[in-house]
Amino acid sequence: MATVDGITLSNTEAIPGKEIVDFFGVVSGNTVRAKHIGRDFMAGLKNLVGGELAGYTELLQDAREEAVRRMAAQAQSMGANAVVNVRFATSSVAQGAAELFAYGTAVRIR
Repeated sequence: MATVDGITLSNTEAIPGKEIVDFFGVVSGNTVRAKHIGRDFMAGLKNLVGGELAGYTELLQDAREEAVRRMAAQAQSMGANAVVNVRFATSSVAQGAAELFAYGTAVRIR
């Protein structure tokens, strides 16, 4: 469980110790990120010797945080104070670009 901009987030259907008193529906946030030429070059070198592609790990972490912030903002605009059942999806939208999509159910808890 985490909190982003005052919105409690959970990947479960309920939040322990809290009661869901209102449902607002599905909320989502997304971002599309393109690969960086410098990261591509370094990733190519890393592929030769193996190991984590730290540049891409950082890129995906930033994308996940942005998608979650956008989802939380949408929930807040609906009057929710929490999002339950949070999920993530990724897809390739163009050569060298990927979308990270976060979604869940906006609720009010007490």
